[in-house]
Amino acid sequence: MTEDSGSDKPQTELLTGVWEKRPELFTRRKTELTQFKLDELVSRVFSDGPHYHYVFDLFDLSLLYVSPEVENIHGLDAESVTFQDILQQIHPEDMDFVSRAEATAIRIFQQRIGIGKITDYKISYCFRFRVKDGSYHLFNHQAIVLSTDATGAIAKALNVHTDISHLAAENNYQLSLIGMNGEPSYLNIEVDGQLEAAQPSHPLFSKREVSVIRLVSQGLTSAEIAERLKLSEFTIKNHRKRILKKADCQNMNQLLGSCIVDGLI
Repeated sequence: MTEDSGSDKPQTELLTGVWEKRPELFTRRKTELTQFKLDELVSRVFSDGPHYHYVFDLFDLSLLYVSPEVENIHGLDAESVTFQDILQQIHPEDMDFVSRAEATAIRIFQQRIGIGKITDYKISYCFRFRVKDGSYHLFNHQAIVLSTDATGAIAKALNVHTDISHLAAENNYQLSLIGMNGEPSYLNIEVDGQLEAAQPSHPLFSKREVSVIRLVSQGLTSAEIAERLKLSEFTIKNHRKRILKKADCQNMNQLLGSCIVDGLI
């Protein structure tokens, strides 16, 4: 997927303005990052394609860590890149959607789920990112809040960006809030829509089926998945058939693209 980048630059203030207008939700002081297992958290994010991740502070938008893959994907130096540099890679036409998706997620946490549960969710949506060669690819964005301050205000977050252009060509321009730690998910939310429309979604796949999908995305064969999950190869093949039928997909690549764009996993 390629496009002429044009001369326009994304209006990054649309996104930062969403946070600035809600100072009560974001920390007003520098906080220490509590101990956490970054690799474990990243492993909970669905990534099937080139991806990178970074940790940033909502107090001053400083980057605390950036994985080196940002250089291969965007051509940005991991040692000197800033949060603004990353925002500048967003397609100018998608910047408005990104800001509205963030605003909608905040409204849902405030008015439906409860802001206290924000660390139990992954925020997921897609947009176009400029890559190293200057073209634009469709990316999946997933964010996890890592910590809050003493008042409960959001302090630090982990963002993971995955190139999914090999799996999906079209963006649905919707938002998903994917529950972790037993929390329900809210999928395919229309940004700016009525909050009443954001209802918990019944899981399409069982926990076992999600495990199979994740292992398929890593390139494992049915035999390798069977060994990993301590099941028979016959059982894994049956799981794969049921998964495709449930998702109404013809093959696993189509399934993975659908899962990412629709926020199913």
